[in-house]
This record gives sequence, structure tokens and C-alpha cells, in this order.
Amino acid sequence: MINRREFNFGSVLALSTLLPPLPSLVQASEIGEDGLHVQDWFLQSFLEIGEDQQEMSGQNKHLAVLFEQKGCPYCKQMHEVNLANDKIVNYIKQHFGVLQINMWGSKGVTDLDGDEMEEKDLARKWRVNFTPTIVFLRQGDLDGMPLNTAQAARMPGYLKPFHFLTMFEFVAEKHYENQGFQQYLKEKIVKLKAEGKDPDLL
Repeated sequence: MINRREFNFGSVLALSTLLPPLPSLVQASEIGEDGLHVQDWFLQSFLEIGEDQQEMSGQNKHLAVLFEQKGCPYCKQMHEVNLANDKIVNYIKQHFGVLQINMWGSKGVTDLDGDEMEEKDLARKWRVNFTPTIVFLRQGDLDGMPLNTAQAARMPGYLKPFHFLTMFEFVAEKHYENQGFQQYLKEKIVKLKAEGKDPDLL
């Protein structure tokens, strides 16, 4: 069956997004016709976000809406580093459906409130200003709900692998219901260091 388819990081985001891109650590990923990097496990969707979100909720998963654009160096790094890591990919596939949106695309997409528009208009409506940006939606009935209520968390920019995976864990375990990401991240790092583990080693 075909699947149908503000968060402030402070210093974490600054460090992760403002540094120059690192050299690729693995071979280049495939590029689709629209110039975006391809992952065969992303949702194959009619871009009906409400239906995709309901389908994921029915599988006890969250929907992650990933905005990218052609030629984005941080999108490339996300695919060639983060999404080349089996631990990260397996975790995401187990707990999320990922819907890829072209920030400047013209495909038709239907928002949670039923509004139909082009991808680029959704990006503007959702205030996506740079890529990659991942908008994580809550589980449950979000029909007609505004994004500021339906959104569980937002990853505005590239995060290095440890922080990237931790963000997905933060959402999958629904910590967004009672604390912010920075606090969750800090607690995780403290715990790992107490166990003698290096947080940057996945």
C-alpha cells in the first residue's frame, strides 16, 4: 500500500549550523529529478499532510516533515553523514515517517487545515527560512489544528549526528510534553559522561 502522504536551539543550533560544511565522509547520495537527495525509505506520498500524520499516528509513529532545497550543502551533509549512519536510520524508520518537501517546489500539498498550495507556499506558511528544517508533528487527531499547536518540535538547520539522533529521541519519547530540547540534551550528555561514554560517538 502506498503511504499518503518555535523551537530555539540557542548555542546548539549556532554551533551546528554556522560552521562551514565538512568534507563528505561517505560516497555521494543519489539525487532526484528535483535536485534533492533521495532516501528510498522516505514516505511516498500524495503530500496530504493530515492523512500522512494520521497514518503515522495509527502506527504509533510521528510524522517528520523535512524541508530541503537543491544545492543545499547542509542537506548534503545530513544525507551523507547523519543518514548514512545505520543507528540513526534504523531509529528513525522505527519511530517516524519522513515526508520530504522541496522548499522551492511546485508540487501540490495539502496542509493540516485542508488548505491546498504549492510546496514553496507551505514553506512560507510554516515559516521555513533555511534548509534542512525538520518539523515534527504531534501524534493524535490534529485535523484543522494550527501548526503552532500541532508541532511537537522543530529542527531548524543541520545538527551533528549525536544531536540529530537525540532530537529524534526527544520527539519519539514525547519529552516535548514536559520539557524543552536543550534541557533534555543537557541531561543526556551529563548521564553519558557519568557512564564514561563520549556523547559524540554513536
